[in-house]
Amino acid sequence: MSDNNSAREDPQAAGEPSKSELRHRALALRKRTTSHERLIAGRALVRELPELTVRPHMTVAAYVSMGTEIETRPLLAWLLTQGCTVLVPRLGSGLDIGWSVVRSLDDLQEVSGTGHLRPDEPSSNVLPPNALKQADIVIAPALGVDPQGVRLGRGAGWYDRALAARRQDCLLIAVCWPWEVTDGHLPAQPHDVPADAVLTPAGYRWLRRRTGA
Repeated sequence: MSDNNSAREDPQAAGEPSKSELRHRALALRKRTTSHERLIAGRALVRELPELTVRPHMTVAAYVSMGTEIETRPLLAWLLTQGCTVLVPRLGSGLDIGWSVVRSLDDLQEVSGTGHLRPDEPSSNVLPPNALKQADIVIAPALGVDPQGVRLGRGAGWYDRALAARRQDCLLIAVCWPWEVTDGHLPAQPHDVPADAVLTPAGYRWLRRRTGA
């Protein structure tokens, strides 16, 4: 793909696929995975996360997987065994993500009336969007990641809005399948928040050097 900045902002002008087209392709490939494969991949995430990236008693904002995403419950369970405070999204009905603390995987329940079209949530108190300022690490879902850390999301913009509240020294790790890590450029917009690293069942990769790192 072209390195031209204008092409990245308007990929269709350069004949490149749009974000919606890329999402459609990614979701189509994910549908070929089985629930067992997603669980095995989720266990691999724990093994591939580098030692000392997560230290005891850190606050980690993660997410509860759904649908064809890599299963994150093994990772959430491991974070809890490390004594971490684990935050997960509470989507509510607005545009901003709230957060709740997960104390046990047993706390996670289907959101009534959604038919598992939203991630399971804990029943603990809903914290405001700025609760993300507490996080030392954010682990976010992605449908694709490029070498500059541009993350292809699902299009709702929840995470980009939420990430504006995180501290400058907070590490952002994107999670996706290995084939979704591209060597080319993904289309980017000014509000996109780049990831610092990407974690897949096949390994962990630094994408860019953070300011002050």
